[in-house]
Amino acid sequence: MELQELTQKLRRLEIRSRRDATDVLAGEFKSAFRGAGMEFDEVREYLPGDDVRSIDWNVTARQGRPFIKRFQEERELTVFFVVDCSASGRFGGTSVTLNDLAAELCATLAFSAVKSNDKVGLLLFTDRIERFIPPAKGATHAMRMIREVLGYTPEGEGTDLPGALNFLARALKKRAVVFVLSDFFGCGEFERPMQMLSQKHDVVVLPLRDPSLETLPNAGLLEIADAETGDHFLVDSSCAAVRQAYAERMRKRNELLVSRLKRLGVDQLPLSLGDECARELAAFLKRRTQRR
Repeated sequence: MELQELTQKLRRLEIRSRRDATDVLAGEFKSAFRGAGMEFDEVREYLPGDDVRSIDWNVTARQGRPFIKRFQEERELTVFFVVDCSASGRFGGTSVTLNDLAAELCATLAFSAVKSNDKVGLLLFTDRIERFIPPAKGATHAMRMIREVLGYTPEGEGTDLPGALNFLARALKKRAVVFVLSDFFGCGEFERPMQMLSQKHDVVVLPLRDPSLETLPNAGLLEIADAETGDHFLVDSSCAAVRQAYAERMRKRNELLVSRLKRLGVDQLPLSLGDECARELAAFLKRRTQRR
């Protein structure tokens, strides 16, 4: 991507994402995720109905009447984005790619985190670890991160999701909210690494889809290339049975992915090109808050 094109794209994305974080996700992000623990707030005099287990016996002894300790949830979060930048996400059936969708989602969520004074970080991966940006605060840091999602040129082509999850489990020392963004093509057996990561961190999976690639057009003989492996296939798309079989295969693949993630117990929100992502995210976060 040319520098001027990247700069313009980044600017448009920043304006839209800041607006969505303020107008659409306002309050939802902060309500949907818990802090890392509890921190001391104050000592105050005991009132009828207070939990007696909260009594501060040292202060009570000095004052001659009961006092309790009050704690509040430590709000500051670390929000981390694990983004698949393999070849399948950089090509698509329209001018907008899954990589663009990933950048939009990261931007909207990152600016929501910035508004809550949270840290944000990024891991880009293909069949290797491509880029790791440690968590930090502030809009400038968030913009640097989003620029990487939009403009980074990866070295790898394939997808090693288990390797990325294992790397992150070692890299993150403090509990974090981890968003995993991938189309899950060629992702490998990710269940065990994701399960291990979710034992310490709050994992949310955002499977990304390009609907234009899930059906075949009636266009005669088509040469289909696998962007990650380089394999080529010749398909007769004029045959209705072939088109139906292809669509059915893609449908079953999507259903299987939902089932695999559900068995792990992690939150998931499948998103497609063309969706109103900010509104989908807001509804998802609201449902999550209500469950709590």
